[in-house]
Amino acid sequence: MALGKEDIAKRIAKEVKDGYFVNLGIGIPTLVANYVRDDISVEFQSENGVLGMGPFPFEGEEDADVINAGKQTITTLPGASFFDSATSFGMIRGQHVDLTILGAMEVAENGDIANWKIPGKMVKGMGGAMDLVASAENIIVAMMHVNKAGESKLLKRCSLPLTGVGCVKKVVTELAVMEIVPEGFKLLERAPGVTVEDIKNATEGNLIIEGEIPEMVIE
Repeated sequence: MALGKEDIAKRIAKEVKDGYFVNLGIGIPTLVANYVRDDISVEFQSENGVLGMGPFPFEGEEDADVINAGKQTITTLPGASFFDSATSFGMIRGQHVDLTILGAMEVAENGDIANWKIPGKMVKGMGGAMDLVASAENIIVAMMHVNKAGESKLLKRCSLPLTGVGCVKKVVTELAVMEIVPEGFKLLERAPGVTVEDIKNATEGNLIIEGEIPEMVIE
């Protein structure tokens, strides 16, 4: 059984550690804030100038002036702060963000990421993605394993314009958790009910399988 977007976010939330400063990209990554453990202290940063974001607001409690970089309404936790983009990008470029979680259109087996442009299609622009991938020590990608045509998005080489080179550390999809190692995508976990063969068939890049692959635990 392939995972839904909420389940991908729940699995990635397990990678968030106590004391981390975390930047969440647009799409699935924004959901991660809803599933971080209550017993740890985490600061979510957004490149539009927010530190201390909380979960998404309940319907009817939104404040249109309080948004993240994707223009979604957010909540803030006690002690949250707001600042200009220069300060925000200073935090990012100064490597003060411990974990960056991004969506992607393509990821290559060497850790390249393409997540900002499809030639010929209208897009919002680069945003902060290139600064994030150039500066972050730990980048996890949350994405769907295949596109709408059923073609793999985990490739030998990206075909779309790159956002960053050799920067992705781990990928979580609806089918699997994989770590980027020098040889390619190392399979760490598989989604409940998904076979290793299913993952192999959906992965164009080199998939490394060592021993028995456990099922993801989604709580």
